[in-house]
Amino acid sequence: MTNTEEHAEDTRPLVYQCRLPLSASTVNHLADLLRRHLKAIRSRGRILPPGKIAVIVLTVLRHDQRLADMAGGNNVSESTVRRWRDELIRLLAAQAPRLDRALKKVARRGEEVVLIDGTLIRTKRRTGKADRRNYSGKHRSHGLHFLALTDENGRMIWISAARPGRTHDNTAARHDHILAHLRAAGLGALADLGFRGLDNDILDPVIVTAYIATRTHKLTPGEKEANRALAVGRPRLSTASPTLRTGGSSPSSAPTPPAPPASCAPCSS
Repeated sequence: MTNTEEHAEDTRPLVYQCRLPLSASTVNHLADLLRRHLKAIRSRGRILPPGKIAVIVLTVLRHDQRLADMAGGNNVSESTVRRWRDELIRLLAAQAPRLDRALKKVARRGEEVVLIDGTLIRTKRRTGKADRRNYSGKHRSHGLHFLALTDENGRMIWISAARPGRTHDNTAARHDHILAHLRAAGLGALADLGFRGLDNDILDPVIVTAYIATRTHKLTPGEKEANRALAVGRPRLSTASPTLRTGGSSPSSAPTPPAPPASCAPCSS
């Protein structure tokens, strides 16, 4: 048998380029995190520069690109790309603010309430029984559940860890001890009807939701006025939710045009 380096007809791998709708500041931020990490562990570096690694990881996270494809397009192994991805995810997670510190910072600014909401980040459906818990019956889609807190102006101050898509808002709030942290910071929270039943303290509630009319109970003028006041404040949270779902800026929260997208690293098909 004769060994040859030539590819058989129609078997040569193809390489293409794509564009990521991400700002240059996002890529630079991730690259700077990696540079500081490499300096802290006294590493002699990686096979590719930090900026290139940041683009590869963002491509995997944003487009769900196959690791083997990204590895083939950049002349590295699949396990190397997987290690880069997990490493940068840990570095980003370490930057997340703690809930108690975020609330105390809001209280020091003189604000009295925050806005809380649960949102579903849609993901692709995976095979196997393990992905069944990620199906949200409310949204009729697979995804991951997050809790988000914003200040009175709609600026995001805290986001929870990812949970299965079937998680209820109240379950996530109890797991993160939202009520205890709000009381400790002396703040209240405006919430939608998904958080009804979370705070049963009638005398001093910290979670404020709208009133619901039933067949046996009509809303009083005071309850209607409270619902109108709540409806004025709640839409401010919508400026943060689209950013969370799309990974970019929502039109209402980004008055300036976004920076040009970063070029994606070549991928093999």
